[in-house]
Amino acid sequence: MTIEANDPAISIASEKPASLRPVLEWIARRAEPIVIGLAAILIGLALFSLFVLVVGKSPATLFQLMYTGGFGSWFSVQNSLSRAAPLLLTALCVALPARLGLVIIGGEGAVVLGGVAAAAMALPLAGTAPVFLSLILMAIAAMVVGGIWIGLAGFLRHYRGVNETISSLLLSYIAIALMNQFVEGLLRDPASLNKPSTKPLPAEYMLGNIPGMDVHWGLVVGILACIVSWIVIEATSYGFAARIAGGNVRAAQIQGLAVGKLIVGFTALAGGFAGLAGMIEVAAVQGSANASLAAGYGYTGILVAFLARHTPLAIVPVAVLLGGIDASGGLIQRRMGLPDATVLVLQGTLFIVILFCETFYGRFKVFNPDLWKRSL
Repeated sequence: MTIEANDPAISIASEKPASLRPVLEWIARRAEPIVIGLAAILIGLALFSLFVLVVGKSPATLFQLMYTGGFGSWFSVQNSLSRAAPLLLTALCVALPARLGLVIIGGEGAVVLGGVAAAAMALPLAGTAPVFLSLILMAIAAMVVGGIWIGLAGFLRHYRGVNETISSLLLSYIAIALMNQFVEGLLRDPASLNKPSTKPLPAEYMLGNIPGMDVHWGLVVGILACIVSWIVIEATSYGFAARIAGGNVRAAQIQGLAVGKLIVGFTALAGGFAGLAGMIEVAAVQGSANASLAAGYGYTGILVAFLARHTPLAIVPVAVLLGGIDASGGLIQRRMGLPDATVLVLQGTLFIVILFCETFYGRFKVFNPDLWKRSL
């Protein structure tokens, strides 16, 4: 018995796997960061449960309160979104340079200096310029100062060989000292006795809330910044060149790419976003520049960026998750008698586990289509 080579049944059977393979490859490559990221979170929570048991508390009760405080009601959700707003921008301060292979952890410095720059810009503008123009100038001042501060770390990395992780961290301490100097000296409001701060912003200079929500417009700014960053990285020649330089600096230089400009440019843009976070804190939350600007958003942004695998669009849900965890700190403190720093212990545990799980990327055959049998 002979079988015709052009038999339709045989043709359909042979083409079906070929048509499914691209889809499976697409799913496999994008599932890896999701699966490993979720696994890292679960492992981190399990390890944190051991810590809670050691101090004589119930992990189940703690996680229940964590959910209630972060997402259990509409009020909690809005509180979480408000806390997520600055995390979106400080996470970009880490994620953008990471595309060039740089590890910037000094976003906190850009946040505090950006806030001071915004408050200083608002002082001469009050009553002399339109509100919308004043807010734009405040944002520009904050982004310029933040961009210069983090761009300095990129400059030192490329032109002087200084490790950007160490330099950006040390620059953060310098920035906080400068902030204290300005707030307690040159820019201090004489009326601020117990807590030194700059003069409060006029009421019309404060960012309002999104209609129908008790969440300021900083959340929208942060989401737009993530979208713009994704477009820059994925859809422009500038972002493509940055990815090449991040993969192999020597190869990028051989191809004639201006690696130095890429490094300084991306670190400056990253610092600009962190500086903008400081401006939003001043114009939407604090009302003035004071020591509360150093609230740790720059450091939490590091965790957000690593958990999101330095992908700008993935930063949005991760920032909301971390914002919810942070928002639950007060409820945990009141109901369980644990210190408010318990949330910081959880964040530190998650960060350590996430760094550990970085070693597993690319090691599982199921997520690597190049290792699949061609017969699939």
